[in-house]
Amino acid sequence: MKRMHIHVGVENLDQSIRFYNALFGASPAKSKSDYAKWMLNDPRINFAISTRAGTKGVDHLGLQVDDESEMAALRERLKDAEMSVFDEGETTCCYARSDKVWVQDPSGVAWEAFQTMEDVQLFFEAAAATEEVCCTPETKGQPGCCVPSEKTAGCCG
Repeated sequence: MKRMHIHVGVENLDQSIRFYNALFGASPAKSKSDYAKWMLNDPRINFAISTRAGTKGVDHLGLQVDDESEMAALRERLKDAEMSVFDEGETTCCYARSDKVWVQDPSGVAWEAFQTMEDVQLFFEAAAATEEVCCTPETKGQPGCCVPSEKTAGCCG
């Protein structure tokens, strides 16, 4: 079963957590100094906020799958549609180890398809060495981390 994912960049994490706690009627399933995530069942959504996003507001959208077979089917569907796909593979980002693939819609909105395998203690494996955002492609047409067209230094390099 798939779960919709939305990642929003925020300036003030504490204020934003209070707001979304009230909106959702629930506390985050994961909360760190720079990140919070709600795993809601009604609506079925993985909603995350962070101060690390490349932009304030909606940073990227996605679909989270439960198992390898769903991930394989989604990956193939994207490739069969002849979209420009960046297959990131297994990576550590957003305090989780996941298998990821990225695409951009015709308007440049970044979409992430992923399966999370486990929680981890770091936002990104190389977090101590860089302050670059790891889990979103730049969507404003500028080359950057995880852009489907190329890999660059930092999170995808």
